[in-house]
Amino acid sequence: MRVAIAGAGAVGRSIAGELLENGHEVLLIDKAPTAISVERVPQAEWLLADACEITSLDEAALQRCNVVIAATGDDKVNLVVSLLAKTEYGVPRVVARVNNPKNEWLFNESWGVDVAVSTPRLMSALVEEAVSVGDLVRLLRFSHGDANLVELTLPPESALAGTMIGDIAWPEDTSLVTIIRGTRVLSPTHEDSLEAGDELLFVAAQAREEQLEDLLSVRRETEGA
Repeated sequence: MRVAIAGAGAVGRSIAGELLENGHEVLLIDKAPTAISVERVPQAEWLLADACEITSLDEAALQRCNVVIAATGDDKVNLVVSLLAKTEYGVPRVVARVNNPKNEWLFNESWGVDVAVSTPRLMSALVEEAVSVGDLVRLLRFSHGDANLVELTLPPESALAGTMIGDIAWPEDTSLVTIIRGTRVLSPTHEDSLEAGDELLFVAAQAREEQLEDLLSVRRETEGA
């Protein structure tokens, strides 16, 4: 897979290193000469250019990329790069970094963004995830289809503890993708049963999140009730 990363700062270089280790081709683009540090990521291609200019993106052969990552520290630049990548070059997957959470509402399909990653939001979500049981925590937003990656930890008193996944009537537009049980990561099947304390990761439409949270937090009926 060929990936172009706009922004060769610490974030861009870190992403590039991870992708290269996984066997992908990576092109780092930055307009600042001081950011071109080939020795830090020698396996990557490097391009000194302004990623907001069509001539630069032509030189980068963006039409050959499977993914473009807009990872600069400037939200305006990330939006322009995303829009050009999607509309001018038809890049299948565009991922954009959100630096200021107040700008997050802009990072959607209208600007060519498939996935928006807000570091402040993600960090706060991880804090919530560590302390919340039974509450929905939104980890990541996908622009297409208005879907989110959300996490819920099944509380001990949930009526669904011990229930087979295939017997649960999940809300529409939701999909259980992973169960984290202790140190294990499980791919759920219809025959698997949920256990109290399971961390459940769903891809869910935002309109269905409240239904999903209500379903998982329903308490067992007390004996004799």
